[in-house]
Amino acid sequence: QVQLVESGGGLVQPGGSLRLSCAASGFSLDYLSIGWFRQAPGKEREAVSCISALSSVDFTTDYADSVKGRFTISRDNAKNTVYLQMNSLKPEDTAVYYCAAPSTPVAACADLRIYKYLEVWGQGTLVTVSS
Repeated sequence: QVQLVESGGGLVQPGGSLRLSCAASGFSLDYLSIGWFRQAPGKEREAVSCISALSSVDFTTDYADSVKGRFTISRDNAKNTVYLQMNSLKPEDTAVYYCAAPSTPVAACADLRIYKYLEVWGQGTLVTVSS
């Protein structure tokens, strides 16, 4: 069964940190760009970060302006997992966080950012930033 499973969410105080994990089963993430997205209550889903395949000629990571300098995306192909380290969390970071994978290795982060080629989504993990 092809699936992505997010974990690591929870309740954290402003200024705190969390590390989210996105573990894949049933398929390999090795040659795929992977994206993190989030959806806050009453708001549309937005792209947060993306990481290209390590084998990509133009290896890249990118971030939404709202999280630059605070969030770091990484991947461990040996564990078939992508991570999102979130530091200096703010109340406005409160949302359900999802990871997603495309249907093809040709999908770049620029494609994922506009939801192009996305095929597999995780169930989401809730991050609540509150004092």
